[in-house]
Order: sequence, then structure tokens, then C-alpha cells
Amino acid sequence: MSQWAGKSKGTAFGYRFFILILKYFGVYPAYFFLYIIVFYYFLFSWSSSRWSYYFFHHRMGYSSIKSVFKIYKNYLLLGQTLIDRVVVSAGLGGKITSESFGAENLRTMIDEKRGGILLGSHIGNWGIASEYLMKYDSSINVLVYDVEHEQIKKTLENTTGGRHYNMILIKDDLSHIYQIGEALQRNEIICMTADRFMPGARTAQVEFVGAKALFPIGPFQIIKSFKAPYSFVYGLKAGTTHYHCFARPHRDVTRETTTAQIMEDYVRDLEGMVRKYPEQWFNFFDFWKTP
Repeated sequence: MSQWAGKSKGTAFGYRFFILILKYFGVYPAYFFLYIIVFYYFLFSWSSSRWSYYFFHHRMGYSSIKSVFKIYKNYLLLGQTLIDRVVVSAGLGGKITSESFGAENLRTMIDEKRGGILLGSHIGNWGIASEYLMKYDSSINVLVYDVEHEQIKKTLENTTGGRHYNMILIKDDLSHIYQIGEALQRNEIICMTADRFMPGARTAQVEFVGAKALFPIGPFQIIKSFKAPYSFVYGLKAGTTHYHCFARPHRDVTRETTTAQIMEDYVRDLEGMVRKYPEQWFNFFDFWKTP
């Protein structure tokens, strides 16, 4: 896979299997079965693994052997974060714990009554970060691509009791832009990721972990257009079932602020987290567009 397809490789059966394990046996037995599944993907998913190898070997500078071990750990941590997300969303026990760093920053942004935008990424699990940093209610809106398998979405919603947030679908007619503007006027929060894009989207090249990479312009243009305060949010595994959840102090946008400056701000902050937690960087495609 040379570019992101907009959806995961998971199947509805796989999600149901792990949900049953979680309900009746708990987190650790689910982790046990994960080792078997991850080993399969490790052996037979070269289309994804080769880009992980490029990241670990060429961008992070690890040896060939160490890079191979990092790929396996990368897959394993991805599986664990998906399991953890279901546990947290569905309230399946208190096994997943967290420590928050910056929840007060989000509260300050809301208190200014201008709404705000939280930029996440595919490192760690920013959904868990949002869950712990700010309680979901009607004032939370998540910007999503509506390309995930319907059966998987239905399975997850039946397990978690439905969504605890509003969903804004990204559409070709740009109607989602109007929904974002209306939500911000109501002092609501918009959550979106800014490190992936669909084919055809406007992008810009930015230096990232030692090489030029493409990032979507859209999220940063939205922030600029609405002059919305924004923050960066991360949820990183710090132990087997423990997370560190981060929210940066919010930034204000002025007339002089440019879209490029907002993008650079995001990319530099994300790069620092990727260098600190490389095994939790979950982008399995040609992120740097290698020759």
C-alpha cells in the first residue's frame, strides 16, 4: 500500500472475537490472542511492513535486525491500543488507567467560549486521550472519512452503546466545512487528525523526521479560516495498560497567522512525539513517498 486507503484492514469477525474475549475474560487474555494474530501479520503483510522497516531503519536509524524487531512491536502495540479503545469506550472494567498532562489546557480553551480544534495524529491512540482528557458530550464533534466498513462500525457501536460524540463526515461537496463553522459558533470542540489524506487532497511538503513528507493542507486551512484556537492531543502507552495523555496549551490564530505556520507548528510537535515513541507510530504506507 503506497498511500492511505482511508480504512483499516480489520474485519467485523475480528472485532467481534476480541469483544467477546474482553467481555468474558478480560484484557490480558485478549492480549494473549493478539500475539498469534500479530505474528501472522508480521509474516505475511510485507506491503505494510516494508514501510515500517523504512521508517525504523532509514528515518530512525536503527540497524536492520533492530528494525525487524521494532516492526513486530509496532504491530503488537497497534493491536493493544485498539483493544484498549474498546475497553474504555464500552466501560468494560477499569483495567485501562491514564495520567493526564494538560487537561486544564482544554478547559481553558472552552472557557474562552470560542470553540476550538483538537488536532490528533496516528501515533498512540488519540481517541483514548480525548476520552480521558475531556468527557465526551454533545459539544464534541469528530471529523471522519466515511469509508470504514459499515459492519465493523455497527459492531463497535452495538458494543459501546453508540457514539458519545457527534460525527461530521468529510464530503466532496465540502458541506462539512459549514458544519464545522456552526459547531465552533456554539463553542463546541472539533477533533480531527492531520497526518493522513485521501488521494486528490491538497498537500504540502514539510521536513519530518529527516526527510520531506506530505501533509494535508485542509485541517490547517480550516483553523486559519475560522481563526479557531487549536491544541495538539496525544494518548501514548506508558505501560501495559497505562496511558499518558497530553494536551498542549492552545494556540490563538491572528490575521497574520498563515496556514503554513500552523502546519509547521503541528509537524514539529508531532515529530518530537514520534522520536520519543517510534514504536507507536501507526502509519503503514509510503509516508515519505520514497523513490
